[in-house]
Amino acid sequence: MASVASTYARAFADVVFDAHLDAGRAVGALRQMAALFNQSIELRRVWENPAVPADQKRKLLDVIAQRDGIDRQVRNLVAVLIDNRRLPFLTRIIEQLEKELDTRLGFAEAQISSARELGDTEKRNLEAQIAKTTGKKVRASYGLDPSLLGGAVVRIGSTIYDGSVKGQLEKIKEAISS
Repeated sequence: MASVASTYARAFADVVFDAHLDAGRAVGALRQMAALFNQSIELRRVWENPAVPADQKRKLLDVIAQRDGIDRQVRNLVAVLIDNRRLPFLTRIIEQLEKELDTRLGFAEAQISSARELGDTEKRNLEAQIAKTTGKKVRASYGLDPSLLGGAVVRIGSTIYDGSVKGQLEKIKEAISS
């Protein structure tokens, strides 16, 4: 079902760019709709029930969109998902949309693990080096992994840059054993 999420995400990313929408606002509104859908059993029952006429479902959606100031394009996406019984995929669609928008806007998601907490200057320097290496703007998330002994490991998608002491020791071990 990842292809369902990807298809809707790519199509909505086209809408975001064609209509010059604020991507962050659109994603936030979709998150808000997903939270509402996931938290309200009554709303789920109405929107997922095939016995409820589509126009009544859309009227309810319109009331919510009006109340919460949801952009027309976001409202339309949710309406399409309701009509096609795809609303349970909304969370996955949002995840795929964020990835699609990041790609189109030239962002790279970097997960950085280090043996110790990095200072602000170290983080900025590391992010600048990653940006230089990838040619993209970097959004970094940081985590601690004491088993690294020192240095850091950076993961961008499926690519791993291992600058840890543990990684260097593993390379030396392989070189000696071969």
